[in-house]
Amino acid sequence: MELVKKRSKVAGLEDALQHIRDGMTLMYGGFGGVGNPPSLCQGILDKGVRDLVLIGNDCAFPDIGIGRLITAGRAKKVIVSHIGSNPNAGRFMNEGVLEVEFSPQGTLAERIRAGGVGLGGIFVDVGIGTIAEEGKQQIVLDGKPYLIETALTAEVSIVHAQKADPYGNLIYDKSARNFNPLVAMAGDYTIAEVDEIVPLGELEPECIVTPGIYVDMVIPSQGVNWTWAWE
Repeated sequence: MELVKKRSKVAGLEDALQHIRDGMTLMYGGFGGVGNPPSLCQGILDKGVRDLVLIGNDCAFPDIGIGRLITAGRAKKVIVSHIGSNPNAGRFMNEGVLEVEFSPQGTLAERIRAGGVGLGGIFVDVGIGTIAEEGKQQIVLDGKPYLIETALTAEVSIVHAQKADPYGNLIYDKSARNFNPLVAMAGDYTIAEVDEIVPLGELEPECIVTPGIYVDMVIPSQGVNWTWAWE
């Protein structure tokens, strides 16, 4: 028991926020807000952090999850697959106050995975012959051209899981799994916000999705504090 306590990664929201600062690159899990870590998103907003480079699937909705940070003007750049669900992101982009780098969803997921496993990039044929190839290196393999898409990593990754043990092993809630396992791998420092922290040994090993080796800190969630767009 004493060894478990010494190795425990469980901490509080304030401890987590000490790792979040102005101008950093922050990667987040979620899809349309589902799987965004709510307490961390709110804590970052309340702390006043700004000039963030955000990497994730989308910009959520204006008042949901990561979307609140974007709506509040706290991001200077986003790397995403789409922004359509958050019109504020589109408005800021058109006004020139938010830089947006688009990446097809599958390509984005693979760029994050590549960053998590230590690769420098991936080869894709999506975008060949279009404006998507502008400024990107190309390579020819077996007579076929490919674009080189760089891997993505972040100084800090934030994820939301359903359950964790003190060592940071994670289980996700159905579709809230989405980008979270990939994001957890790609951060220099990964913080997992979880709905339930269980004793060591309670998680079935075969059900663990993210091994604790990828997680640096676990904090208890205070729960979703928004109304879903479809409610």
